[in-house]
Amino acid sequence: MNKDQLAPTKSTFARQGMVTSPHTVASQAGLDVLQQGGNAIEAAITVASVLSVTYPHFNGLGGDAFMVFSDAHGEVMTLSGIGQSFQNLEHIEQKIPERGIGAALTTACTVDTWGKAFEYSQQHWQGEMAWQDLFKVAIDLAEHGTQVTKSQKFWFDYRQQEVAKWAGFNAIFSQYGNGFLSDQLMLQPQLAQSLKRIAEYGYRDFYEGELAVRIVQGLQKLGSTIQLSDLQRTHARLEKPLSIPYRNGILYSLQPPTQGITTLEIMGILSKFDLRQSIKEGSADYYHILVEAIKRAFLDRNKYVGDPDFSTHCNDILLSKAHLTRQAERISLQQAAPWSEVYQHGDTVYIGVVDAQGHGVSMLQTIYYDWGSGVVAGDTGILWHNRGASFSLDPNHVNCLAPCKRPFHTLNPGIYTENGQTKLLFGTQGADGQPQTLATILTRLIDYDFPPYEALQAPRFLLGKTFSSSKNNLKIEEDADIQALETLLQMGHQVERITAQNPLSGQPGVICITPEGYYGAHDPRSDGRALGY
Repeated sequence: MNKDQLAPTKSTFARQGMVTSPHTVASQAGLDVLQQGGNAIEAAITVASVLSVTYPHFNGLGGDAFMVFSDAHGEVMTLSGIGQSFQNLEHIEQKIPERGIGAALTTACTVDTWGKAFEYSQQHWQGEMAWQDLFKVAIDLAEHGTQVTKSQKFWFDYRQQEVAKWAGFNAIFSQYGNGFLSDQLMLQPQLAQSLKRIAEYGYRDFYEGELAVRIVQGLQKLGSTIQLSDLQRTHARLEKPLSIPYRNGILYSLQPPTQGITTLEIMGILSKFDLRQSIKEGSADYYHILVEAIKRAFLDRNKYVGDPDFSTHCNDILLSKAHLTRQAERISLQQAAPWSEVYQHGDTVYIGVVDAQGHGVSMLQTIYYDWGSGVVAGDTGILWHNRGASFSLDPNHVNCLAPCKRPFHTLNPGIYTENGQTKLLFGTQGADGQPQTLATILTRLIDYDFPPYEALQAPRFLLGKTFSSSKNNLKIEEDADIQALETLLQMGHQVERITAQNPLSGQPGVICITPEGYYGAHDPRSDGRALGY
């Protein structure tokens, strides 16, 4: 990072610790943990638990979670928290629905990810916070209420015609009648009780204890084939990260079945081009080269990336120097390649934390679609995800449905190091948009020396179909340079202008670690911000 370019920035600056998330109350709760002497993992768990209350449309206890964390010496590890499909899938016939109990066919691994991370903190980072203390804010907010966010209101209103059909959903949200009001107080007493169980009896109560029994019974009453044994076999995996060299450092992400490998492949392809010297940021050439690299990596993703327990390992193939070079050589610098791939949907929250010791956590957690499956597990207040809807029923597809299989996941938070020291924590909401958003912010941060806030605020794009548009085109925010858009059209891109600071473009967060301190920001398209001390 260039010190001179970091000075005139809207990014938050801190010297001791920093938290970024899409909700300011959640960021503050994490910062409080840091100021009490907690480490980055302990603060991240607190932020994650609060977001499960304040941002229920994008994440929660009934979903999955992922962590990439580094210690003060730059050693990186990952936790991949993916719930597997149920053992009994007899009810699946010709099509997996996108919503409802039929889409809720995988277990949820978020809570186990919190627990495994807490144990790692105690064993390796000298964590001293009590497990119960990490949930106090979340429990209080669920019990006594939290204000509805603009994002939550938007997604509730957007799905208004569907909500009445979602089993158990109205048991929690019927108090809001025809939709949320601005600054309305949202109470979630059943969720508060579930959080209390987890805080008092430990994280495995969600999988093996009384809470697990209530979850299973609640889902079974709605027609689910879930068994207690499905929850019992659910565990997050502590794994070595995938990595590739990029410029003067190393980019790290998660193993398959996440698309971390896809983001790394995109950046590996881009590493074959001298962006800083030959391509102006924000120009048509800039957008073109990123889009074409994304196309190449997405074609590989759709062919190779699935649960490695059920398919051939693809890491050595997709991230090899020879393959990345070939992919770069296939890109025409003057002409856009055609595009007709299927869009992957998803909504997520990003959490970034760095503590006074230099430990960093880059984290995402999700319930897949906004509002997940729309199914609430009995009287637990837990909204279940619909990640199972991402499976294919084609037996030849790498992500084909099978008992006890982990589905392909779009989530891929990451870390960037230089000379063995952590330099960047980053991640974003946005499914297919995640690697696209990350390509823009990482090139702006690393190749063009943008400060965090400016890197996030700058115009972004989204390639292909989305849940709100069937057009298989290149959507670019309208504050992008008009000449660049006209040139992209001449290069063969089917360009559509979308509003500036558009929610479709993701909600990334970034923390940049420098010798002077920490610079951080959360996307201006979200309800959150970075906080530090």
